[in-house]
Amino acid sequence: MADTDSIPETKDFHLDKPQTADIFPLKGCHNLDWGMKNRLAHIFSPKSGRTVMLAVDHGYFMGPTSGLERIDVTINPLLAYADTLMCTRGILRSVTPATFNKGVVLRASGGPSILKELSDEQIAVSMEDAIRLNVAAVAVQVFVGGEFESRSIHNMTQLVDAGNRFGVPVLGVTAVGKELARDAKYMRLATRICAELGATYVKTYFVSEGFETVAASCPVPIVIAGGKKMPEAEALNMAYQAVDQGAAGVDMGRNIFQSDAPTAMIQAVRKVVHENMPPKEAYEYYRSLKAGS
Repeated sequence: MADTDSIPETKDFHLDKPQTADIFPLKGCHNLDWGMKNRLAHIFSPKSGRTVMLAVDHGYFMGPTSGLERIDVTINPLLAYADTLMCTRGILRSVTPATFNKGVVLRASGGPSILKELSDEQIAVSMEDAIRLNVAAVAVQVFVGGEFESRSIHNMTQLVDAGNRFGVPVLGVTAVGKELARDAKYMRLATRICAELGATYVKTYFVSEGFETVAASCPVPIVIAGGKKMPEAEALNMAYQAVDQGAAGVDMGRNIFQSDAPTAMIQAVRKVVHENMPPKEAYEYYRSLKAGS
């Protein structure tokens, strides 16, 4: 038992200061539970409110695509520069260092390979296993307008229910089929549906005309997909335009790990996303790092 005679008298009540609590800065996320906010803070920088997600989950349907043949060799050296790693549980368990202490976004849907109809996905990871892996969020593909639209949306809502139960955010990933137009009208529809049905944040594609309306009409944060490999200057310009028009970050894969200098590229992307560095300056920054490597 504590010696009550030795306990100092309490006096520092700061009666002149009302109790305060910081407002959680992420769009549409202020009413979430503490645990979910804490997980989101492992994805989005508390300082900038943005994220650079390193996407290496392509193998779940593409196999060992170029740049991901040996993730332990090509990707692990990049982890120091990523805010978040987006991967599968197989890669997380087999080759990702357990010392990686930033956010992990776990691919939770899958099924068909690149050889089949990609929209026919199922939930491929239980929320129990996601929690066991200590992830910051789970990601699910949603095919608005696709043949299996309802199934993919139901996959997402099942994960949302489980995520709400255990405090795990859900990233709704809007997939675009070959038949669907990649325009602002479609992106507004797809992102809004994901948000309305409970996605904590949404990943979509950048469109050159009207993206600001996509970001404005989505009540939760949006991150953009990097998409297919493009020249570094173009990728940096796309990232700049996206965050300038309301995106909360990028989820880049091939435009980083298929770059001629991946380490330099991810650092340049960080400059754009977190420091609003103009794309021309970011490209010169990339070139200088590449030359010095």
